[in-house]
Amino acid sequence: MTQILFVCSANRYRSVIAEACFRDEALKRDQGDRWTILSAGTWTTDGLPAMTEAILGAKQIGLDIQKHRSRAITKEILQSADLVLVMEKGQQEALQIEFPFCRKKTMLLSEAAEGRQYDISDPMAHSSNNDVVSKICDLIHSGFDRICDLARH
Repeated sequence: MTQILFVCSANRYRSVIAEACFRDEALKRDQGDRWTILSAGTWTTDGLPAMTEAILGAKQIGLDIQKHRSRAITKEILQSADLVLVMEKGQQEALQIEFPFCRKKTMLLSEAAEGRQYDISDPMAHSSNNDVVSKICDLIHSGFDRICDLARH
């Protein structure tokens, strides 16, 4: 089974939304059994719930992330992933420096979905960024096939 790992800073908002949205899209396309979808954070503690804002945003588009608990990134999680999708260039660089073996399989979600590199800013750090849920899900919906192809190669 092919594994995709979504990564953000705390694994309490962006990567959680991406994980839930990708899983939902795979199920809608009858591909749910082909994928292992996980998320993790570069700077987090294990076991924390998703942010209230993320839970509410996900609920508005029909996704339930209430049971999510944060997971810190580890060498083992990265080794098992076929594709690692991060939200910000700084996260990509940090992972590639700390875990050089993941250099070739780590990229920005925007790059994987659209072929363009840009950050999806942390909505908790930038209060004006209130459309992050729709942005992430739009990228996954429009770039689903491209993301799948990248994960398989």
